[in-house]
Amino acid sequence: MNTSNTRIAFLGLGHMGLPMARNLAAAGYDVTGFDVSPTAREAARAAGLAVTETATDAAADRDAVITMFAAGSQVLGAYRGTADAPGLLAVAARGALFVDCSTIAVDEAQEAHALAEAAGARSVDAPVSGGVVGAENATLAFMVGGSEADAAAARPLLEHMGARIVHCGGAGLGQAAKVCNNMILAVSQIAVAEAFVLGERLGLDHQALFDVASNASGQCWALTTNCPVPGPVPTSPANRDYRPGFAGALMDKDLGLAEQALVRTGTDARMGLLAREIYREYAAGAGGQRDFSGIITDIRAAGERETS
Repeated sequence: MNTSNTRIAFLGLGHMGLPMARNLAAAGYDVTGFDVSPTAREAARAAGLAVTETATDAAADRDAVITMFAAGSQVLGAYRGTADAPGLLAVAARGALFVDCSTIAVDEAQEAHALAEAAGARSVDAPVSGGVVGAENATLAFMVGGSEADAAAARPLLEHMGARIVHCGGAGLGQAAKVCNNMILAVSQIAVAEAFVLGERLGLDHQALFDVASNASGQCWALTTNCPVPGPVPTSPANRDYRPGFAGALMDKDLGLAEQALVRTGTDARMGLLAREIYREYAAGAGGQRDFSGIITDIRAAGERETS
């Protein structure tokens, strides 16, 4: 898409959405934003974005509409509108490209695609990985579902917000890749945390364990980027009292989507379902607002209770 004449609506200006929208504006796109939160709208205005008071005002006659919402029901509701108010599909420019960067269920993404197709619009599901830091630095990974033509149309926009764009296949398969990726991440983050707690109790120094595992077969993102103990990775949330990052509540939500997919497909995934149980408990307490790597504090505390 040509930045000189492409008009974008960006809906959902939270911790992820705002820096993504700012990166598009910095690239020269005409970006108008909206968020249901007055605080988020004010923060976006302070960051220099044009912001409207309704979603449909932001999307009116826009060539591309990007959504970054918390739930699939919000995406579908915004696309459809209500009996009293038009939806995004009704007000955007004819043939507009809809890019949903939310993390939602595969069947919800497929329904959103069907709604867009029926309205004469183009669409892709394009959930992201990389967290707030990736959004701020435009280094996100996008997992794209949709036709090859629509994925190609979305790529110029995504390239200004991320460093890696993978077309995963047809409608909903971007979400399929995201749910699989985050199940891997959850299981590996728990395993890394358990290993560090075990190392502590065996008298092993955090840095020594990191130096070994980060250069051996235990190497993974949950260790080398999101290390759950302070020190070895200075940029990890552990050095900021587990300020997210990627909050435990969001990991719990994503694992709920994974659980739905596992049940629907009859997949035997005992580790994935156990990770879902562990993060559900973590998110029900203070962990809901802490980084998901803070699961180490629950693992440490549980072991102390058992030995007391």
